[in-house]
Amino acid sequence: MLDHIGIHVHSYERSKEFYRLALAPLGYELILEYADWAGFGWADKPDLWIKGGKSTAPNLHIAFRAEDRSTVREFYRVALEAGGRDNGAPGVRQQYHPDYYAAAVVDPDGHNIEVVCHIPGDLEE
Repeated sequence: MLDHIGIHVHSYERSKEFYRLALAPLGYELILEYADWAGFGWADKPDLWIKGGKSTAPNLHIAFRAEDRSTVREFYRVALEAGGRDNGAPGVRQQYHPDYYAAAVVDPDGHNIEVVCHIPGDLEE
């Protein structure tokens, strides 16, 4: 089980604002900040850390789990508004499994950020 992940970003302020907005639909908040590190998470526990200075290379793929498909759609909308680039509109990804509903954006440093829901769509209706 992962406890947290840390990535380096080129522009600390730009990325801090991107993640603050893009992860809000998941209930994530900026919880802790010190020495060019920003920790995002929920329930007072940061599990995504960013550090300013230079970008992590090679670029990473980070996927967050959502409890419903509407959260996936909201993440995608907000992340694009916050400066992310489209890397896969919300939809089912049959190649993974029939209920893999996801969306992905590329963050300001080129990292692929995905949100996925594994709950069948008919359970939401």
